[in-house]
Amino acid sequence: MAMKPRSNPLLIGGLIFSGVDQADFTGPFEVLTRLPDAEFLVIASDRSPIRDAKGLILTPQIGFADTPKLDVLLVPGGSGVNALMEDEATLSFVREQVAGAKLVLSVCTGALLLGATGFLQGRKTTTHWASHHLLPLFGATPVNERVVVDGNLVSTAGVTSGIDGALCAAAILCGEHAAKEIQLYLEYSPAPPFHSGSPATAPTEVLEAVKASLQAVTEERAAISCRVASRLGTTPKK
Repeated sequence: MAMKPRSNPLLIGGLIFSGVDQADFTGPFEVLTRLPDAEFLVIASDRSPIRDAKGLILTPQIGFADTPKLDVLLVPGGSGVNALMEDEATLSFVREQVAGAKLVLSVCTGALLLGATGFLQGRKTTTHWASHHLLPLFGATPVNERVVVDGNLVSTAGVTSGIDGALCAAAILCGEHAAKEIQLYLEYSPAPPFHSGSPATAPTEVLEAVKASLQAVTEERAAISCRVASRLGTTPKK
């Protein structure tokens, strides 16, 4: 059944920042920009171009100060999350936007940025496997799934799961039919050439190599998470 037009467009905003994993952002962008009667804003602290984790240049449309109240907020992850977890300007912006939002979508380690605002307390949440153990520091209940829905929060695991999460968000916002149309347009029917896409299926040598490559950023993230949890009062009791 066709969706009735809204009197006002669904206002969606996606956060970008230096060190973002662009696919965390652009995967859901491909889905959410195809929702009927929707407007998508690319948001950063200001309108200066930024570089993603691998150097791709992204240009925001609007800065924090000029962003209106959003219906939907997309929070991607990436190495840049580490600094933002203690950046009060970003935390204040996210807190203001999630308050009363219809839906919040976190991708990968974007969940930890939400955690630093206090938004994850008491919520079932997932994130990238290498940071999954940090979720309890923010008062969240970790769930080892690709997509987790808890109230108005849709959280996803690693990078590519953002597309899955965005399709779930599309179904919540506009119905399954609309989400399925978008999925078909994107021809999103994954058939990966290898079965190493999760720690549970990756060969041991592959898993250890990736863990080693992430060790520095993960250790830094853990230290930051502990500091943030201490300020929030969410550090789990031993």
